[in-house]
Amino acid sequence: MAGIELYLIRHGIAAERDTYANDGARPLTETGQHKTQRIAQRFRELELQFDLILTSPLVRARQTAEILQQTGLSPTLEQSSYLEPDGDFNGWVHWLQQWQPKNSCLALVGHEPDLGEWAERLVWGDTKQRLILKKAGIIGLLLPQTGSPVGNSQMFWLAPPRFLL
Repeated sequence: MAGIELYLIRHGIAAERDTYANDGARPLTETGQHKTQRIAQRFRELELQFDLILTSPLVRARQTAEILQQTGLSPTLEQSSYLEPDGDFNGWVHWLQQWQPKNSCLALVGHEPDLGEWAERLVWGDTKQRLILKKAGIIGLLLPQTGSPVGNSQMFWLAPPRFLL
């Protein structure tokens, strides 16, 4: 089954919520930056290469995506409001169907619980609140080449960061 390889990647460890008045401004901590760099290097060792990294515009997600790009995992990085907390899943699916080059590799960098719920919707067509993505963790999905990916995708990878370091 050829199609799009989709990697859902949660942002790295960020500053505590109560330390910033604006949640969107919370950056990665030093530990978060270091771990994310190590995980990005591990992705390189596994020969992952993304055609595009699409990221939430929130600082912690954008920093995570920039680390992935700087490690050489993708030539292209774009921000998307679809990936903000409580983002627009249906809007993203519509975007995907417009973008959809065949046999490509796409990374989404965002937040929980959204990424876990998006994975559930893509695989089962509904949310079950059972997939939890740890900070800097990854879910790999294979989306069908044609038709809607909702309820028609296959999960091939779910890894917390401790299995990548």
